[in-house]
Amino acid sequence: MERSQINSSIMVVWDLGGVLAPSGRALGALAAALDVPESDLAGPYWAHRNAYDLGSSPGEYWHRIAKDLGRPLSEAWVDRLDRIDTECWSGLGSEAAGLLARLTNHGIPLGILSNAPGSLAKAVRRAPWSGLFETLVFSSDLGLMKPDPLVYRGAGERLGRASSDIVFFDDRLENVEAARAHGWRAHVWTGVETAVAVLAQEGVLDG
Repeated sequence: MERSQINSSIMVVWDLGGVLAPSGRALGALAAALDVPESDLAGPYWAHRNAYDLGSSPGEYWHRIAKDLGRPLSEAWVDRLDRIDTECWSGLGSEAAGLLARLTNHGIPLGILSNAPGSLAKAVRRAPWSGLFETLVFSSDLGLMKPDPLVYRGAGERLGRASSDIVFFDDRLENVEAARAHGWRAHVWTGVETAVAVLAQEGVLDG
């Protein structure tokens, strides 16, 4: 496909964790900091994550985890754990970064739609790579989480694109299905190589 044939009206929107930012880093780093087995931390970490992604404070989140672990945390510890968590989830994977650079070179508008707490949203907006994106939308901004159908309506308004002009990648099938129901051209993320093929089929890249 020649560059002149690339559909420039499309915006490519990405989930963050498990797509642009590799998953699995945060739990290991946090468990090491707390000196607890990762398996002990995983349950509390995820059990309270939805409330955090919907806008509860770092203190509320980490103190809930501490209670489950039977280990009180000082505010200094809350700050430390929150910093580790946001650093792990706000770092781009190298292959994803390369794909984003390729899309940017083609002039393709980019966006993010991610379930993420306020701390992570702030960290991403401060990150140098966030400048690649036209619009960043997080669950903590909306008070709603994927796959709630209202997320896609609210995000669509912020993205400023018709539903049919949004190509979306997420690693969770339920989020992809909800996006498709809203008219987005949504795909399950399985890696950069597959994404490149999908983007060529969608008329975004020339393969």
